[in-house]
Formats: sequence, structure tokens, C-alpha cells
Amino acid sequence: MPELLSDEDKGKALGRLNGWRMDDGAFTRTVELASFPQAIQVVNRVAEIAENDNHHPDIDIRWRTLTFRCSTHSAGGVTASDVSLAEEIDGVIEAIGTPPE
Repeated sequence: MPELLSDEDKGKALGRLNGWRMDDGAFTRTVELASFPQAIQVVNRVAEIAENDNHHPDIDIRWRTLTFRCSTHSAGGVTASDVSLAEEIDGVIEAIGTPPE
């Protein structure tokens, strides 16, 4: 089973991650994209990464606003896998996403 991160390690990770926060035992980020199709494109790319990594975020889709929640359910909190996934999600948002006009 993956090891939970200490509060110090979670704080360090959050300091490196763009727009992420700790929320109810998970790293959470909400982002607004320029359009609904662009939001779905981000979700589709994150789904490919998650399947490849066998580590899946919770994703809430509200029109062009996406909320990602990363935690390792089997471990009961945030692990190094969640930090890695959050970094990959940031990369997808940076590559695909553009802010709304």
C-alpha cells in the first residue's frame, strides 16, 4: 500500500503545484477553460494519463469549469502518486487550456 505523505511533505508539494489546495483529505484544483469542448479535451487527456498510471482523480465537470481531486483511496489520503498526478494534470491544463476571454 502507498505511504501517506506527512503534513510537511504535502505543504512542500502544494507550494510547487499551480492552484492546488488541500481540501477534505485530497489535493484539489478548480480551473475554468475557454470552452466546453476544451474542458472535455482536458478531461480526455487526463483520463488517458490516469489509465496509463492506474491512478485516477475524481473529476467534476460543470460546463467549462473542471475540479480535480487527487487522493489515494486505498491509503486514505494523499500519497506521492497524487502529487505526480497533480503535476501531470497541470501539464495538460498548460498544454491545452487557455483562459476564457
